[in-house]
Amino acid sequence: MSYSETFPTGTVKYLLPGSFNDIENLVDKDNCVLITDNNVSAAHASIFHGYKTIILSTGEKQKTWHTIENITEQLINTHTHRKTFLIGIGGGVVTDITGFIGSIYMRGIPFGFVPTTLLGMVDAAIGGKNGVNAGLHKNLLGTIRQPEFILFDTAFLKTLPEDEWANGFAEIIKYACLFDRELFEELLKHDIDYYKHHAGALESLIAICVKWKNKIVLEDEKENNLRKLLNFGHTAGHSFETLYQLPHGHAVALGMIVACYISKHIKGFQKAETNKLIHLLQQYQLPVSLYFDAQKVMEILKMDKKRNYDAIDYVVLNNIGKSEVATISFDIIEQALTQFAHAGNH
Repeated sequence: MSYSETFPTGTVKYLLPGSFNDIENLVDKDNCVLITDNNVSAAHASIFHGYKTIILSTGEKQKTWHTIENITEQLINTHTHRKTFLIGIGGGVVTDITGFIGSIYMRGIPFGFVPTTLLGMVDAAIGGKNGVNAGLHKNLLGTIRQPEFILFDTAFLKTLPEDEWANGFAEIIKYACLFDRELFEELLKHDIDYYKHHAGALESLIAICVKWKNKIVLEDEKENNLRKLLNFGHTAGHSFETLYQLPHGHAVALGMIVACYISKHIKGFQKAETNKLIHLLQQYQLPVSLYFDAQKVMEILKMDKKRNYDAIDYVVLNNIGKSEVATISFDIIEQALTQFAHAGNH
């Protein structure tokens, strides 16, 4: 299946399912630069033959301005110009960095993504957000600009570590909580192993997530209102991720539980529904408790881009499948964090 969506900052061609071999039909091989990381280049060395390639070290720690400067130097040294095409082949770190450098190098050059992780396929590569971190603050430096294409080749997932499958399912569960009770109930029937061995079911799952994210981004690309919903689990989650070096999906899973505690405070979200989410997270090998310092988490959270004086725009649930953005005081957030910390530590 191949189709396109047009956003204010560009038209994206989606190829799902796709094959990396299709790349030569999308770009001029002699006038493109691939950006990837050590893990992908080692596991799939043959696909990079004949391409100019920049290989990054792996991990969130690469999302810095220093990395952007290093890539810029390499692009200058290889005489990259305004018509050169960048392709990010990797997980969310690689696609974030590729989109960011593509947005600012010579005031913008074309770029596309080949996500190689489940998290990248269902979330990170979609939507046009590109950014790097500044110290402890995630994605504080960034742009919104759409890639020219996103190619979904699920063959890359055959080399995906088990933890990375769980990371991806955290984002899939996020969509279910926000918009799609039917998806939530479907996920309850299966587990990671099922989707690893049923390619058609996995591709359908990816397509559902692409549909939901596109629907939101088409209505609110610049995150003025509706797109804020996609931050469900991420507000506290980013603090957990930064402070405790957790995998992104693990941090988001914990952040979703915190959001449920806040939802109970202000929306009467049922404890039974929170327990149902906790059960689903465990089913997909995601953590549901963490030993953490609530005060330190609050310090990071107060620097979040969504802050509004002594409150913050926070995504809460009315029910599973129905969500909204509410302005929540830091006092309520701190209370929820303290309750969650206590629940996990005793």
